Amino acid sequence: MPASATSSTSTPGAREHPRPRLGVSSCLLGASVRYNGGHSRDRFLTGLLSGHVDWIPVCPEMEIGLGAPRPAMRLRTDGHIVTKDETADHTAAMSDLADHRIDDLGDLDGYVLKARSPSCGLFNLPRYASGRPGERTDGQPVDRTGRGVFAARIRAALPDLPIEEDGRLNDPVLREHFVERVFAHARLRVFFASDWRPRDLVAFHSRHKMQLLAHTPEGYRETGRIAARAGDRPRADLEDDYRRAFAAALAVRAGRGRHTNALQHLLGFIGDGLDPTRRHDILTAIDSYRRGRAPLSVPIALLRHHAEGEHLRYVADQTYLDPFPDDLVLRHHL
Repeated sequence: MPASATSSTSTPGAREHPRPRLGVSSCLLGASVRYNGGHSRDRFLTGLLSGHVDWIPVCPEMEIGLGAPRPAMRLRTDGHIVTKDETADHTAAMSDLADHRIDDLGDLDGYVLKARSPSCGLFNLPRYASGRPGERTDGQPVDRTGRGVFAARIRAALPDLPIEEDGRLNDPVLREHFVERVFAHARLRVFFASDWRPRDLVAFHSRHKMQLLAHTPEGYRETGRIAARAGDRPRADLEDDYRRAFAAALAVRAGRGRHTNALQHLLGFIGDGLDPTRRHDILTAIDSYRRGRAPLSVPIALLRHHAEGEHLRYVADQTYLDPFPDDLVLRHHL
């Protein structure tokens, strides 16, 4: 079950990471709230990740008064969520709950939803006929383009929030991207909750430059332009614009080419302090990553080691080198 400790575990010398606040479908944490009375405990969420985050569990069906077990439900093409036998329509209750819960969930750093759920499914949910002309009537899905009623309201109200389904987190690339966005979101939330000044935003942005560059050069430039004008604009406008640009930049998945570009930029900052052998080792590691022969963690570890050894604080403090706790075992896939 979820942990709610107040401090994050870390390795000696590692960056201190904030504890993200994550919404989650309750069944993924092991609560027996599914329609059949069971659960869908997720090992990554309740294992490695649980030690670093605070969970906000939600089961929409239980919160609108349905029990477990309960009749199975399905999503119709008209957007209604109904029992499989269509004897009950729970759309209004589910929509009202989502609208009410949005106020409570506004300071989340991410959300993990249960896939294939007519309330919480985020992608490719089966939709069934609602009686419209031309729709199939054999009981099979009309298409698989639906989004759960609760999930759709949350997504629409919180468009910048990192949100994923449990099944997609089995993909190491999607898992890494989601976790990276969550911890970046948490850092920004903690920053803007502080008594910050314009120069503090410039410093915050400076630490995130290489991380932003690895995702999108355009987003890197846009956030830079906003931070550069930090002293010339009202704080509220500045915060809104930076939040939006920061989230949009990190929402772009970083590919191998852009990671290579960021790695080479970092090497440029420390290269003058290295002898030819050490510089060659880093260049070899970067090229091995570029060719798909080594995981990203290899050149990252070398760059971080040499930046700290040369006391280059600008490089060593880059969040790109340490975007989340090391023991989450990310960035090790090919």
